[in-house]
Order: sequence, then structure tokens, then C-alpha cells
Amino acid sequence: MQLIFDFPVVPRFGFENFVVCSGNRTAYQFAQRLASGSDAENLLYVYGPEGSGKTHLLTALAVALDGRYFSFRDAASLYRGDFINEGPSPLAEHFAGANALILDDLNLLPDNQEVRVELWELFNAFYSAGKKIVISGLTPPKELPHLDGHLTSRLLWGLVARMDVSDDDSRRMILKKLAEDRQMALPDDVIDEMLLKVRRDIPSLVYALETINRTAIATKRKVSLRLAKEIFKSG
Repeated sequence: MQLIFDFPVVPRFGFENFVVCSGNRTAYQFAQRLASGSDAENLLYVYGPEGSGKTHLLTALAVALDGRYFSFRDAASLYRGDFINEGPSPLAEHFAGANALILDDLNLLPDNQEVRVELWELFNAFYSAGKKIVISGLTPPKELPHLDGHLTSRLLWGLVARMDVSDDDSRRMILKKLAEDRQMALPDDVIDEMLLKVRRDIPSLVYALETINRTAIATKRKVSLRLAKEIFKSG
């Protein structure tokens, strides 16, 4: 039975610790094109399942482009639980003065006409100004719920890339890179045990890696298969 870790540790997100593999290479290359400033393209939409690195890539781009980030996971907080808004657009106020528009989790856009209008106007303002726009969602634009048809079409004008790190080779590459960043020796048999005992989404694997590392430091033991088995048995 695989273990589920509910409180993943999120590392600092940047291009320097983004692991490039076959499932995300196109999205990474497109992101680099926007970040370099040498490309006329100013719109990128990336999509893929939870844990595929979308937020990591968008956060890295927000830093590189001196942009501002927002996830629609936080829509209720931004609108204070009331999507009926008679004043200035909360979305527009959040992005006022930003050099780039970075929107995460577009699949969680509220089913509210006023919010759809605000998003459309915000998108047009940045697009017309020639500013960079980066957006993510779980699915391709045409499959996103609650999205204005005009915006769906606009998203298809720019660069579109799928992100998916659900194969074991990608997971191994990511775990190796994370361990290297922590100056942690991570044997292959420990990775095998993690893939066997831990839920295979990246946040759960990252949390498992952090748990092994903290336990090894606290007990002054080497990271080993025996230690991993003890941790997963007790978990």
C-alpha cells in the first residue's frame, strides 16, 4: 500500500532547480523563450495534471519577467467570498503596475460572469500593451470550464505546451536533482522504495524525501534502504 503525505514541503521555485525531462521539455523551452526577452512571442499556456511542475515554472517566470503571480485557488480570498463586485476589479488591482501577467490554475476560475469579464479585460490590457502573459490549467484551453469563448481562442494564439512527469524516469530525475540540491546522497534502492511505498505524485515524493533527509540528520544515520523502510513502516 502506498503512503499519502498530506503536507508536502515546497522548495524554492526557480529555473535553477527545475528538472527538465521528456514530459516538460517543450514547456520549459517555451518558458525560456519568454524569459529571454529576445522572442516576439508574449503568450504561453501550459497544462497538465497536478504535480507536473506548472506552478514551479510559472513562479520561475514571475521572477524572471518581474511579473506578478496569482492562483485561482485564492479567488475566494481575493474577492472576500463575494464575487458580486461593484467597485474596482480585484484582479485588476492585484496586477496594477505588473510587468507580466502570471495566472495559475485557470481551471478553478469561478463560474461567475463578472469575474469572466474582469479576466477578459485584464488579459486584453496586458496583451494590447505587449506584456508577457503566462497561464496554466489542468486541461487544454477548449476543455477549461467557465471560460469565455473569446479567451479560449486567444489562448490558442500563443505557445501551448503540455506538462506531464508521470513516468518513473522523470520522477527519478526529479528526486535525484532534489537530493543533489540538498547535498544528500540518495541511493537508487531508496528511490525504488519511495516509488513502491509513497503515492507517486511529485508533492508526496518531495515530502517523503524531506522526511528521510530530516530523519537521517536527526539520528546521524546514512540515507539507506533500511532507514527508508523504517520510516515508511512507521508512517
